This record gives sequence, C-alpha cells and structure tokens, in this order.
Amino acid sequence: MNWKTLLLGAVAGFAAGYAGKQIWEQSGNPSPEKVLENVKSAVKKDGKIYGSWILMKPETYEKFDLDYQVYRGGITRHNEGKREQFEFVADASTGTVIDFTHKNI
Repeated sequence: MNWKTLLLGAVAGFAAGYAGKQIWEQSGNPSPEKVLENVKSAVKKDGKIYGSWILMKPETYEKFDLDYQVYRGGITRHNEGKREQFEFVADASTGTVIDFTHKNI
C-alpha cells in the first residue's frame, strides 16, 4: 500500500467526519450544556456566577395547557453583595427559556 494513498484516505475520512459533526450540531437539538451556557451568558451580565446546574434528561413540562420537553437548571450568582439564585426551564428542542424564577438568598 502506498503511504500517500493511506494518508489521503485518512485525511478524507477526518474531513468527512468533521463536516458531518458540524452539520449535525447545526441541525440537531441543542445539548443541555449549550442551553446552560446560553442562560449563563445572559445572567452573568449583572454579576459573577458561582454555581450552575442542569438536568441532562429532558422531562415533560406543562405551561398554558401546552406540553413541552424541557431541561431544568439553575444558577447562583453574587450581585451587589447579595447572593441570588435563579431556576429556569428551557425547551429541549430549541433551547428557548420558557420559565425563569429569581430568589434572593
């Protein structure tokens, strides 16, 4: 076997795999990590984030007589010397935040 042919095949396989991954990420549902990252970027504008979590398994959530598959998560931050806790519910298929609650602790 020629080394050039082997190298060309490996490069082509890598390129096809990378292109497939990019297409899948753009067309598929957002991952729980991506949803959490988006919510954190919105919340951290007003204070430093100290902790965050998200449930990795979608669950059913009802709002206004509509059922959604959602991710639940939360964020803790400090703002002006106060600790704040946020909990959110985000649509698992789009990443859109459906519900957002705030508590001062």
